[in-house]
Order: sequence, then structure tokens, then C-alpha cells
Amino acid sequence: MANKALNLIVDLAELSMDNANFIARRATRTYCQTIHAIPERVFQLLCPVREAEWLDGWQHTMIFSESGLVEEGAVFSTPHDGEAETVWIVTKHDPTTREIEFVRFTPASRICVLRIAVRAKGENSSLVDISYTYTGTTPAGNAFIDRLTDEAFMEAVSFWEQSMNYFLQTGKKLIKA
Repeated sequence: MANKALNLIVDLAELSMDNANFIARRATRTYCQTIHAIPERVFQLLCPVREAEWLDGWQHTMIFSESGLVEEGAVFSTPHDGEAETVWIVTKHDPTTREIEFVRFTPASRICVLRIAVRAKGENSSLVDISYTYTGTTPAGNAFIDRLTDEAFMEAVSFWEQSMNYFLQTGKKLIKA
């Protein structure tokens, strides 16, 4: 597993040398979800291991975690059709403020910073503020950003919202149609 992280560093170093004339693009997409549970319960589900319980299609490989769950400094990867595995690093995990941040790297494509903050909305409901900031690291990454329409983003975060609410209500995964 340590070799994966080393290979990632080597890939990044080679990337910076190969792209002297490259101009990166950046795009940020945000959304506020309403989840029908208290913030502490919602925050617990923002974990690569726990996500497999409630999000249809979610797959990951834990590379490093002292606890086996999400924690600051944890590293995991996720597969993506037609691309190299994306490597994720948990750069912030604060249960007190219910904030979490991930930095993820898709080799030969892009880097993404994902920030999530959970706050109370009424007695048994939460607002989940989500922000994805994508930066292309290659022309392929810039092309990904160009294809990331508001509609595609909304479809993804809406399904996530529906899935978590369904799981919290039924204890089961909402299966993607």
C-alpha cells in the first residue's frame, strides 16, 4: 500500500515537469443538502467505510487508517471507469465542528478538494454544505472540468442526498435506477 502513495508522488513530480506550458482550469460546485437526522448521526456516515452501507455503487480500498474508519490523515482509493484509481487523503476530520475535508487525486487528470460541513436544521434535521473544487492537472483534467455541467453535478449530489435520507429512514440502500 505504501507503494501506491510513493507512485502518486512520482506521478505528481513527473506531471509538473511534463506540463511546462499547461494552463490548468478550475471549477467549484456547491450544494446544500437537507438530511433528516441530527448532525452527529449524519457526520458519522461521511466515511469511506460507512458510505458503502448507504450509497449504491460506492467502492473503496482503504490504504491507511489507524482506526479503520475515516480520520484525519486516512488515505483510500476509489475506482473510476476508464481512469486510474483516484487516491483520497482526509485532510480535516473534526467531529466537534462536524467538518470534513478530502483532497483527491486522479492521476493524469485532476485534483479535487471536497469540503463538507454538517449543521443543525430544526430538531431532527441537518443541512450539509458541500463544496467540490476541481483543478485540471492535464488536458484530460481540463476536459473533465468542461464536461462537469451543473446538471451532472446536481444529479450526483441529489442522489447522495436521497440515498442518505432513504438509509436513515429504512436502514437500506437506495438502488440507482
